[in-house]
Amino acid sequence: MRRLSTVLLCLVLVCVLTGAVLAANVPEAVRPAVESAAAAVNPALVKIHVVQVRYDSGREVKEEASGSGVIFTKEGHVITNHHVAGDAKQITCILANKEEIDADRVGTDALTDISVLKLRPATPREFPTAKFGDSSALRVGDYVLAMGSPLALSQSVTLGIVSNTAMVVPDMFWPLRFQIDGEDVGSVVRWIGHDAAIAGGNSGGPLVNLAGEVVGINEISFGLSGAIPGNLAQSIAQELLQHGKVTRAWIGIDVQPLLRSMPQVRGVLVSGTAAGSPAAKAGLRSGDVIQSMNGQEVNVRVPEDIPSFNLLVAGLPLGKETPVVVSRGGAQQTLRVTPEERENAWQRERELDAWGVTARNLSALATREMHRDSRAGVLLTSIRSGGPADQAKPKLMEGDVIVEVDGAPVNNVADFAATTTKITAGQDGPVSALVGFDRRAERYLAVVKVGKEDLPDPDVEVHKAWLGIASQVLTRELAEALKLDGKTGVRVTQVFAGGPADKAGLRTDDILLALDGDPIPASRPEHVDILPAMIRQLKVGSQAELTIMRGGEEKKVTVTLQQSPASSREEKRYRDDSFDFTVRDLAFEDRVRYRLTDAQQGAFVEAVREGGWAALAHLAVGDLILEVDGKATPSAAALSGAMKRIAEQKSNLVVFHVRRGVHELFVELQPKWSSEH
Repeated sequence: MRRLSTVLLCLVLVCVLTGAVLAANVPEAVRPAVESAAAAVNPALVKIHVVQVRYDSGREVKEEASGSGVIFTKEGHVITNHHVAGDAKQITCILANKEEIDADRVGTDALTDISVLKLRPATPREFPTAKFGDSSALRVGDYVLAMGSPLALSQSVTLGIVSNTAMVVPDMFWPLRFQIDGEDVGSVVRWIGHDAAIAGGNSGGPLVNLAGEVVGINEISFGLSGAIPGNLAQSIAQELLQHGKVTRAWIGIDVQPLLRSMPQVRGVLVSGTAAGSPAAKAGLRSGDVIQSMNGQEVNVRVPEDIPSFNLLVAGLPLGKETPVVVSRGGAQQTLRVTPEERENAWQRERELDAWGVTARNLSALATREMHRDSRAGVLLTSIRSGGPADQAKPKLMEGDVIVEVDGAPVNNVADFAATTTKITAGQDGPVSALVGFDRRAERYLAVVKVGKEDLPDPDVEVHKAWLGIASQVLTRELAEALKLDGKTGVRVTQVFAGGPADKAGLRTDDILLALDGDPIPASRPEHVDILPAMIRQLKVGSQAELTIMRGGEEKKVTVTLQQSPASSREEKRYRDDSFDFTVRDLAFEDRVRYRLTDAQQGAFVEAVREGGWAALAHLAVGDLILEVDGKATPSAAALSGAMKRIAEQKSNLVVFHVRRGVHELFVELQPKWSSEH
């Protein structure tokens, strides 16, 4: 899955077949237990299909992804990874019996990479569940099963043993960390290392002991597979069930294991404190050794001990003085810290299309890291190339913080969106706005043309005379091969039905040598436009005499020239900003290229934006939309009317009937409407 910044889930799949299947090398002594354990959990196993979002190049990009999960309440609650479902716009769970049920996200926690979903069946019912076991009872060498849907395939199971009960990211990987949405997962998770094979798609699936109990939630692979301990996962899931989020304490310290040169035999070394934090206010300093906290002894000698200490801090009572015993300069003293609630490392992102940016509010951590005095402002996380922010002088950049628009302060993304709506209301096109933004320690001003350019009106072209053929140049080599040495002109490669050439009886393979007695001086490939240019000099409706070569004989053919057909540039267009695609009316060149008859009508798909709902449903450039929800759409205007009604009704399912090449198909779009549409 995405946003695993250090390691990807990419092991070779051991065994993937429909249903719960066992590796062929299962020792006969444990086979009955393995089969029993797999059978106990399999009815509660789910494959999870999601539409995720990521923010890149000034856009909200939607992507399909897949993971695993397991039902742990009879009401239909599913536990999985945050990186599977934490940023999902749509969630569908496929049960062991292949039934598909939509699901809602109850809560998610990036720090432990745990999400809880709720199945949403058509009618309420009870679901089969899996039981959690005690993950602290696992021992190295215990058999475990990794269950899930690797590579988005059907549910499977692989067998391995516990290799490590307290696996952490090795120091040799520094400075890379295992981060998801800005959170260092390894700061609180010690993974259960095992050698049961997992691959992308196993994420969120259960690690199961031979008693048929869930003892972990599979997440990563370092060569060894890694699972979040079941005890931790279950405690996070219960808090998400009860409160929709996980509340943690924060005191504002950085810690590390005791140094080998230090005389202390127990404790944890404070490497730094955040300015203005509860720890700093209580007098904690860099170099202090915390020996106990809230009455609980602390001992951090190795990196594997850090997550346990961080969980101790996270569980401190909010707003209540907590005694912290520290060793400083060889003497002990007790300090009193009043913990505050810990915020997420990152705030939620949002696309602001009118600016061509994605942005988020400043979190407490981002504010400190950027050395800002205030959290007011909007942090730009990406810029769309060629968009309004990118075209400004100076151009805005990722990492800039917008603090005002037209003199009005911008405190957060909500302010920014409201201001955008206000300044663009009633405007037909972009409007200039004076933007104040911070770039590191400097304050800049820039004029940004905010808003989306309307589709340009169709070009109105002067229609010249037209012959109605496609042709290739009669090169010297081709002329020699056809025994026409010394001749110049063009060879007819296609005669357009109903055109002037067709009516005059011209055929494919005819060689055109002269127009009204003037030789056609085309002899090199780049001379392909010479004949059309000669034709355009004549009047529409006039007659032209062509000298042609057919079957070795020279002939004269009289053609009555017609007005050239409209080009694609002249056709009316419609851009749908909810589904991110653009269509236009069919042009003559489309009918020629795709061999469409004059009777064939529809809206021609000219552009599909990557990461939009239309792209997600696999609508493609070149498709011809024939109907929307059963109603004919013979033109761009007709499609525009249909799509506007859909946007007003916020339809959950939209079906396009599409012609693609010689085939017809139905494309089903399933949007998740935001408050902006």
